Amino acid sequence: MISDILNDVIKARSKKQKIEILRNNESWALKDILRGTYCETIQFNLPGGRPPYKENQGHNAPSNLLKKHREFITFVKGGPGDSMQKMKREKLFIILLESVEPPDAELVINMINKTPIKGVTKAVAKEAFPNLIQK
Repeated sequence: MISDILNDVIKARSKKQKIEILRNNESWALKDILRGTYCETIQFNLPGGRPPYKENQGHNAPSNLLKKHREFITFVKGGPGDSMQKMKREKLFIILLESVEPPDAELVINMINKTPIKGVTKAVAKEAFPNLIQK
């Protein structure tokens, strides 16, 4: 889970250790969460706040962010989701949240709301993955 990786980063004591953990666990899903959270040029076509969704049991989650992160583009302003009806786009977002483990769903909700990841600063993300975050 992406949340497990980020929990390891949060527990790391030094910036160097945090960067090393991020680099050792590099995946597009992890980088998409970091970019979506910290890149100011990325905005989302979803209402802020917490959507009404039902958390799954976690141990029986039908999918994970390593597969579902590709759907983030649907929710980015300027992406293919712009042409969708608002209700359909929001329904797809809820389906995504309900299909991943609860801690990863929380990461996605925080990403959409641009809530910084506690213990993982924008500077750490930028140093771990140069050119990932534009502003």
